[in-house]
Amino acid sequence: MVRTPLTPWERQRGERFGALLRQARGDRSMVDVAAAAGVSAETLRKIETGRAPTPAFFTVAALAAALDVSLDELAAACLPDSDVGDQALSA
Repeated sequence: MVRTPLTPWERQRGERFGALLRQARGDRSMVDVAAAAGVSAETLRKIETGRAPTPAFFTVAALAAALDVSLDELAAACLPDSDVGDQALSA
């Protein structure tokens, strides 16, 4: 199976998503959050740094649950040209 290259927008969305997760994680360690979500710390590190810009749905859902962030908030914050991204996790 050949994977098509990501568009610049898809890369940017992945970076924005990673930043949102880092913000939501706050002072919690990457290892603690990853363990709570049932993913490896390396997977979380790749997502947070944008190196894994299109994580699987169940990975995203598990991280959202571990961070107590709704999937709706994450999705809205990752829309193109959205001001919601700057405010989504501050509430």
